[in-house]
Amino acid sequence: MRSALRGAFAALVFLAGCGTAAAAEAHGLPGQSMSLLWGLPFLGLLLCIATGPLLYPHLWEHHYGKFAAVWAALAVLPMIFMYGWPVSLEAVLHTLLLEYLSFIILLFALFTIAGGILVGGNIHGTPATNAALLVIGALLASVVGTTGASMIMIRPMIRANDNRPFNAHVVVFFIFLVSNIGGALTPLGDPPLFVGFLRGVDFFWTTTHLWLETLIVGGIVLAVFVALDTFLHLREAGMPKIKDPTPDSRIRIRGLVNLPLLAGVIGAILLSASWKPGVAFTVAGVPLEWQNIVRDVVIVALALISLAVTRSEYRKANGFSWAPIAEVAKLFASIFICIVPVIAILRAGHQGALAPLVELVSGPDGQPNELAYFWLTGGLSSFLDNAPTYLVFFELAGGDPETLMTTLAGTLAAISTGAVFMGANTYIGNAPNFMVYAIARYQGVKMPSFFGYMLWSGAVLIPTFLLAGWLFFGD
Repeated sequence: MRSALRGAFAALVFLAGCGTAAAAEAHGLPGQSMSLLWGLPFLGLLLCIATGPLLYPHLWEHHYGKFAAVWAALAVLPMIFMYGWPVSLEAVLHTLLLEYLSFIILLFALFTIAGGILVGGNIHGTPATNAALLVIGALLASVVGTTGASMIMIRPMIRANDNRPFNAHVVVFFIFLVSNIGGALTPLGDPPLFVGFLRGVDFFWTTTHLWLETLIVGGIVLAVFVALDTFLHLREAGMPKIKDPTPDSRIRIRGLVNLPLLAGVIGAILLSASWKPGVAFTVAGVPLEWQNIVRDVVIVALALISLAVTRSEYRKANGFSWAPIAEVAKLFASIFICIVPVIAILRAGHQGALAPLVELVSGPDGQPNELAYFWLTGGLSSFLDNAPTYLVFFELAGGDPETLMTTLAGTLAAISTGAVFMGANTYIGNAPNFMVYAIARYQGVKMPSFFGYMLWSGAVLIPTFLLAGWLFFGD
């Protein structure tokens, strides 16, 4: 194993260095002279994330952290060898301290606080009831994140339909609406939007610019669900009755102490966006602004308060476990490291090795092709994690938040909706998808296979996205 790693490292150093012997520029990595081979660790890691849980789940479950560490090392060590320790250290720390740390702190807090909110009791899963639960979950997704909303709402949704012979479609549409589409309205909703917020996109930009796209796409998907669920519900009326394993009972929400804590998280983020004291601390050449430090400290404190004040039986009833957030933390640390050289190449634009990709999303006049951005961002987000995919195309569009929020607002909208909406196309497009799938299977729902699920998304989502692309991003 060690000899194989040494061989791979040596090959990567040799190949990446071909034609790039120039020394690193003083202000960062020389993206103009870096070859596409620098993207191999990023590609390899994403392929492992996509295939591991499906093709070698036992190995992946026990060793995903080691996979992540190896790919991160294959990105960093050649960088040090080629461009020196100071430049490489600053490039990696810039990403980890300014983006990854705040990103994982927010996910940790939302995961922890939402995990302490228990929706108890049960109601009968009629088409009207199910539609109402999906709407509530979708709205909740932009407040507590798609992961938080999925954790809170999936078990009540399953309980409401556990006496129905046809119930897998309920979970499928739950993934569509609650685990993905509903998270498009704030940076809290979905990881790619929070990455955009960390890059300088205003907190309420997504709310004011994506509400119509979210309303139309979500409305179409919900209408399809209501029609299908009504048809199946009528068909079930003539079938033998199934004894309800969870009889209807009064709905009660436990752990309400976590609601003000969630409000505190939102307040901390809004404060960091408006309060600019102009004070910064430098760590290895990376400036850490005071408002961001305060925000992250407050968010961590709120998560710890949630752990202290929430009764343990509520978390137990929710099936709360640290395993999902631990996996996200390890994998995303490696993702953010491996994407460093890719970002450097993208910043080189037409002078970089990714110039063909730049041309693909640009019109003959050099202006961004919004429809291409929508489908390319969404297509990759269907199979790769949508947060790094968003970041790649954000940089491809120039990476300047002020320009993207104004002159290129349509391009940023295309990137944002593509990353968030099309994460629903597969089980691996967004982190909550596979979590919901696993919970549903554990509770006895006969969920479709990986490709069976893609038949559902292909029949429902792709036509919806074709219409949305034509309406909002077509010429």
